[in-house]
Formats: sequence, structure tokens, C-alpha cells
Amino acid sequence: MTVTRQDTDAMRALQGLEDSRSSVRLRAALAVGTTPDPRFVDKLVERCAIEPEFFVRDMLTWALTRHPGSMTLPVLLREVRSGRGQARSQALHTLSKIEDRQAWPAITPAVLSDADDEVARSAWRAAVVLVPEGEEAALATVLATQLGRGEREMQLSLSRALVALGEVIVPALRTATMAPDPRVCAHALATQRLLREPDAGFEFAIEEAKRIVALGGPGQEGQ
Repeated sequence: MTVTRQDTDAMRALQGLEDSRSSVRLRAALAVGTTPDPRFVDKLVERCAIEPEFFVRDMLTWALTRHPGSMTLPVLLREVRSGRGQARSQALHTLSKIEDRQAWPAITPAVLSDADDEVARSAWRAAVVLVPEGEEAALATVLATQLGRGEREMQLSLSRALVALGEVIVPALRTATMAPDPRVCAHALATQRLLREPDAGFEFAIEEAKRIVALGGPGQEGQ
């Protein structure tokens, strides 16, 4: 069997993805993305699930987007059901970059409310990109169940996802402002403010929302 230069380069790149040095792994991912090859797909997805460095993971995602969706989608959809949080998170992140709406059925309420914060955040971003026309309001209702979750960065991610859906989120937010949990109320009010005034800034919006809730006025912002 003749080994071509392409085979040799592919083998070198695949080995590079396993190197202990992040700089080597980064260059290997770049090489794989520059010259897409079906043989790389499984390894790229596998590496995404365990790669510790953010910049390398980002390059791995880019490399996957360079391959045909017919090759990457089945593998990524399988990863969304993985038992490993990083595998699920990275698969969802990559699906949001590929932007193929055939992946939408994988964005279930269970995925959108995943106990792993990074998985949930990736799912929110993917959902906004992949949601079919006409299903935005239903998505907003599901996303609104996560209001009040986590700390500032987590809440900001959810607010951004909701605001990206546009005016369809208004009913879900209005309902959330009446919730008994003050964190949910404040987060809903802050998201309402960001929808109306995108330049207000989340920090300002959430602090103002907390004052409104403390004064016993949740829901007034949605009137």
C-alpha cells in the first residue's frame, strides 16, 4: 500500500492534536481546518471533549466548521447526549457555529436547563441560532424558566440569548416579573431593560432591577 504525502501530513496533524504542548495542538488544529479531511472529524470532536485550552478548543471548532455538515452533524448530535459536560458544551457550541437547523431537535428543554452551567450557556446560544421561524416565542418561554440562575456572567448569557429573540420574549418576561423569587423578578426586569435599551449595560440594568424588586415593584417595568 502506497503512503502518500497527504496521508503523512494527516497522520502528523492527528498526532499533533495529542501533543502535550498547547501551541503544537493549536497549529495541528489549524492545519486540519486548512485542509479538511473526513478522517479528521471523529478525532476533532473527540479532542473537543477533553481539550483544556480555550484557544485550542476554538480552533478545533473552526476546523470542524470547515468540514461538510453531512459528516459533522451526526457526530456532534451524538456528543450532545454525552455524559461528559465539556463534550456536550463543545458540541453545542460547534452546532451554533455551523448554523444547520437540522440540529434543532437536539435543543430540548432538558438540554436548555442542563445542570452544567457551561452546557446550558452553550445550549442557549445554539438555540437562538437554530430556532426555526415561528418557534421563537416557545423558545422564549423555555428560556424564561432559567431566569435567576447562577451569577452575573450566567445571567448575562441568558439575557443576551433572550434579547436576541426580539419582541417575542415580552410575554414570557412579563410573567417572570411576577414570580415569587426576587432573583427571577430582577433578572426578568433587567432583561426587559436590555430589550428596550441595548446600550444600558447589564450591570446597570440588574442593579436597577434589584432596587425595583426591593421596593416591592416587580412587574411595573413590564406595564
